Amino acid sequence: MLTAKRILSCLTLVLLASFVFSSDLFGEEQITINKIVINADLGKNIINKNIYGHFSEHLGRCIYEGFWVGEKSPIKNTRGIRSDVVEALKRMKIPVLRWPGGCFADEYHWKDGIGPYELRPSMVNTHWGRVTENNHFGTHEFLDLCEQLGCEPYICGNVGSGTVREMQEWIEYITFNGKNPMSDLRRKNGREKSWKLKYFGIGNENWGCGGSMRPEFYADVYRRYQTYVRSFSGNRIYKIACGSYGENYHWTEVLMREAGSLMSGLSYHYYTVPGGWGNKNSATEFGEKEWFDTLKKALFIDELIQKHSTIMDKYDPKKRVGLVVDEWGTWYKVEPGTNPSFLYQQNSLRDALVAGLTLNIFNNQCNRVKMANLAQTINVLQALILTKGEKMVLTPTYHVFEMYKVHQDATLLPVDLQCGQYEFEGDKIPALSVSASRDKSGRIHISINNLDPNNAAKVVCELRGSKAKSVTGRILTAADKTAHNTFEIPETLKPAVFKTVQLKNNILSTTLPPKSVVVLEIK
Repeated sequence: MLTAKRILSCLTLVLLASFVFSSDLFGEEQITINKIVINADLGKNIINKNIYGHFSEHLGRCIYEGFWVGEKSPIKNTRGIRSDVVEALKRMKIPVLRWPGGCFADEYHWKDGIGPYELRPSMVNTHWGRVTENNHFGTHEFLDLCEQLGCEPYICGNVGSGTVREMQEWIEYITFNGKNPMSDLRRKNGREKSWKLKYFGIGNENWGCGGSMRPEFYADVYRRYQTYVRSFSGNRIYKIACGSYGENYHWTEVLMREAGSLMSGLSYHYYTVPGGWGNKNSATEFGEKEWFDTLKKALFIDELIQKHSTIMDKYDPKKRVGLVVDEWGTWYKVEPGTNPSFLYQQNSLRDALVAGLTLNIFNNQCNRVKMANLAQTINVLQALILTKGEKMVLTPTYHVFEMYKVHQDATLLPVDLQCGQYEFEGDKIPALSVSASRDKSGRIHISINNLDPNNAAKVVCELRGSKAKSVTGRILTAADKTAHNTFEIPETLKPAVFKTVQLKNNILSTTLPPKSVVVLEIK
């Protein structure tokens, strides 16, 4: 039954949502009131913390000069792993880290990366610059990194150029506690007790750099290889099959039909490439056309996930198989003067908006999306961190992940959004992106992005099913669309307290500045 108070609240919200400040009356630009309704008592799906995961490949300066500096480096480290990087990632509660690739995974032979450094053979990194890889960062170093970070390791196995036996023995080396040749070899290399390894991918992009396979062929290859990825010593492996990319729905159909019952997860890759693969934008020199194009392409992942999920539902109506978006992010031109194969790019406010809206989409589709891994953690593509010798910079994307960490393992709350449009040259996208959750302590968090770089957004938000006592907020924004952090000025963009939000009778009202990411906390 509707109470008089609820009826008054609804009427007030409807009036506010439909009201427009008319230029005829006030001599001002029209400003639409955007309406959000959050049903705090109806949430049932959990936002898996692994949606906030990351990806690190042997590519450019992600591993070497990023995570790994070596024990003899003057840069502070623990067993060769950079201490400042570890502390930064721990602050944003990194939940899972994918390694060693990427395309690199399907030419990586793990036994080359164990034992004394001076005895490890070198290899050529054929995909990424054809530079020499010395294999100093291998299995022990990666699992040590994950232990330092307090995150789950996600290892991608070699299907493209590796053997079934090689993959089987890697699993035994890492996870078997009994006595056999692989566990004895691990002990010889200094690790007595086995590690826990929950996530293992059987190949990467096997439709492309991982072997140029047809889905029918890969489905059979997957069935074979996964048979030998066994669970030992109380460890239980979540097996992830190589999934599709973009609008390749046929791959998803075949994999789910032929091998869905034998997988725990199916990967998916999507990159936001404004201008297209042959005409990429600069990461920091762009106008509103590039801004709009980037955000529109980033929003497209919502439709793609829905369509791939519909195919998965056909074979897996109970949603047992998770969609694992283990590569996503922006892809621009490399920074001038850098190796084009190293994919080193800067990271601006535009990337912060891409990160915010994408994470909102993943949150809202958490009934199927169980993990996602931003590409890549350090010095590559949409990186969280940039390094240059002893210097380290946190990017705007890092700050969004740190702000959004409140959603990890929280209960998704249903959101009804009615918002205006951001229009550019006859095209338009929604001006706002929103997701909301309730954590285990009962606090509610709302993440809102204003995608419009020119206009503020008046927002009225009604909270239903919960009594709101107080609200606080944080904001990430800047006056310039291209604002970014540099080694010379590392804090041009960082979160600030967001004070312009009012709470009365379970209704929040605020004005979001243009091109902003805001996270509100309600107690």
